[in-house]
Formats: sequence, structure tokens, C-alpha cells
Amino acid sequence: MLAVIQEKIGSLRSELNYRLARREHAKKLPALVAGDRIIVDALKRDGIYITNLDQLGLDSTPQLLNAAYSLLPSMGTNNYSSSAQNPPEIYTVTELPSFYNWGKEERLINIIENYLSFPVAYHGVHLRKDFANEDQFATLLWHRDVEDRQVIKIIVYLSDVEAKHGPFEYVPLSYTSVYQPNYYRIRRQIHKSAGMNDEKLNQIVPKSAWKSCPGKAGTVILSDTRRLLHHGTLRTEERSTLFFAYTANPPKQPKLCTHFWDDTYPKPNVNRDSANVQVGKSPISIK
Repeated sequence: MLAVIQEKIGSLRSELNYRLARREHAKKLPALVAGDRIIVDALKRDGIYITNLDQLGLDSTPQLLNAAYSLLPSMGTNNYSSSAQNPPEIYTVTELPSFYNWGKEERLINIIENYLSFPVAYHGVHLRKDFANEDQFATLLWHRDVEDRQVIKIIVYLSDVEAKHGPFEYVPLSYTSVYQPNYYRIRRQIHKSAGMNDEKLNQIVPKSAWKSCPGKAGTVILSDTRRLLHHGTLRTEERSTLFFAYTANPPKQPKLCTHFWDDTYPKPNVNRDSANVQVGKSPISIK
């Protein structure tokens, strides 16, 4: 009993320190370029903002795309059956400057810092190919990410994504905020089984309220995957994406962030020029 009380006190103290530090840092947030306030406001209001690479216009985008499309042919070369549970193939590409540098573009970091109101930890990049599946499992189940109090994932579609490719899907915050009874029902379900399938969620939030995010190649989704209940939908054709991950620095649970730079997933067998890339420590501090 004493240990439980001490744990709760420690958790409350940690939360208080975080809130005080966040309030202090909010006084010295970086300036945003014209138009980026719209992105920050949408993230605060909705937990998500959808744009594309052309609209973002980042200088390092050509290098990013060249690197991604050069690696994709080496992924998904095995035979997969849609009747089985086919896990995605993931490359950890954080060490490769073409990927890493796009994710640390000053404009992106400033947007994320203004959203978090906290210094940013940029954890790394996954190049990912998802395959046809008939059954929900892992990230195909509805879930929230738990690395931190707020978790920003930037998803870049590398191929056109329609319903058959399994687009990112989420439930609007109006149905799942902490002020809604649904929040506690969903939290209990996720706690019991590490995720919910469509059938169970439909009993709490009707499918008509779910928001699917199809898009052309080059679509960019910025989302707070801690706040948003989300998943990847079942697909009949493969999907190729990039995932960039960010939290406050330091995150609440740093041990859950290491898979963006450690050996959890394979790293492509290419020449690396990583002299300017800090890897092997978590989190990677930007500011």
C-alpha cells in the first residue's frame, strides 16, 4: 500500500514539474513563418493537420524522396498471403542524412515546439511498407501512443493511398476527449487488450464518425497520436510511408522511444554519412 502511495505521489510531482516547465517554456517559443500558425492551431484544436510536400515546400524534400524511392524496391520482396497476419516491413533510417535532415528542418521543429510548448525531442524516422491483411492486429487495432503526454507523428505517403491501401484513420476528439464518457470506456478496453477492433469501437463510437485520411503520394499528416484514437485500416494492397516521431524533451517514457534509432528494426545496407547525425542516445535533443 505504501509503495502505491509513493508511486502516486511521485507521478503527481512529475506532472506538476512538467506543467511548470511547460508554462515557463511557453514564454520563449520560436517565431513561426507565415501560415504555420494555422497548423499549430489545428493540432491544438483537432489533434491533426493534413497537407502535402509541395505545400510545405521544405528544401530537403527532393533528397528525402530520392532516398526513400531508392530503398523501397528492396522491401516487400517476400510472398505474402492476405489471409495471414502480415506485419509491416520497417527500415530504421534515422542514421541516413537524407531522412534525418528532413525531419529536423527548422520550420517543422518550430511548428512542433509551438504545439508542445516544450523543447522538442526528435527520435527518428521509419521507412515502412504495410501489406494486405484481413484481420486486425498490432497497429491495425485502434490505439493511442503512450511514449509521452503528447506525441507528434508525421506520416508521409510515398504512394497514392485509397481505401484499398489502408489509410490512416482516427476518431475526432469531440467523441473521445477526457470530458466524454467514451474516453473511459475506450481506455478500459485498450488497457485490457492493447487495442480495439472495429467491432468493439463501433459499439462506443459509431463508424459514421470515424475519419479516414486517403491521399495522393506526397500527402503529409501531422497528428498527436497520444490524443487521437487511431489506427491503420485493413488493406488489400500494400502501402508505403515514412514515419517521423517527436515528443517533449525529455519524454515521459523514453524507453518506449528507442525503436526509432536502435536495432529493433533492420537498417538498410547502404553507405552512411552520419557524421552530423546523433544516434545511439534517446531522445535526440533538438532544443
